[in-house]
Amino acid sequence: MNSIPPVYPDFFDLSGTRAVVTGGASGIGYESVRALAQCGARPILLDHDIDALKRVQNQLHDEKIDAAIYRVDVTDAEAVRRVADEIVAKEGPIDTLVNSAGIAHLNSALDTPDEEWHQVMDINVNGTFWTSCAFGRHMVARRAGSIVNLGSMSGVIVNRPQCAASYMASKGAVHMLTKALATEWAKYKVRVNALAPGYIGTEMTLAMRARPELFDVWMDMTPMGRCGEPAEIASAVVFLASRASSYMTGSIVPIDGGYTSW
Repeated sequence: MNSIPPVYPDFFDLSGTRAVVTGGASGIGYESVRALAQCGARPILLDHDIDALKRVQNQLHDEKIDAAIYRVDVTDAEAVRRVADEIVAKEGPIDTLVNSAGIAHLNSALDTPDEEWHQVMDINVNGTFWTSCAFGRHMVARRAGSIVNLGSMSGVIVNRPQCAASYMASKGAVHMLTKALATEWAKYKVRVNALAPGYIGTEMTLAMRARPELFDVWMDMTPMGRCGEPAEIASAVVFLASRASSYMTGSIVPIDGGYTSW
């Protein structure tokens, strides 16, 4: 068996690598970009909102982070394939892909419009699949790479008191897609894992956090009694992108303040 020198800080060093982050203009995606860059990776942001991408690029520049930006709609399979090929040709081989683009709606199943169901599935599930395959094809060819999907504790448990069947179903699908791709691509040295965050202080949850009938229940059901911060998810993204997690694939890692431990 080959021994790995126990220089543990080096395990998290991403110097010389390239990391693509979908949904990189906001929330967990944006914080993941910052974390990956601070550990040495060259960040490449994908988002559907070009104005947001430009704004974030300027913010990152102020932090001495040189980030590339590409506009793409992750629900457009052909566009995703084109941008993946363009990025690899222009930026070089991609070492890490973070699938952070996502959306949520709160509606009971019987009140969910067809278009809302399709939108959630298109972005959360199809988008993760298209992007994973577009970049995964290149990773498989070079026998190296790490894909980090953003699942959710909502893919494991049923949230309450709100109803969100479309979101919960989509995140359960992301978890199983993660496992399926991990088993397919392990022989090519491509790892695929997912994070399952609980309630995180992002733009997506802002409006819901302003409703005490929701927020008070959430905090009561979270043993740590608080929302997580995007940086607390981003640090786990770095872990899964790095050599520190080299024997992990197909894992769904909960980061939920203990919510799913009850």
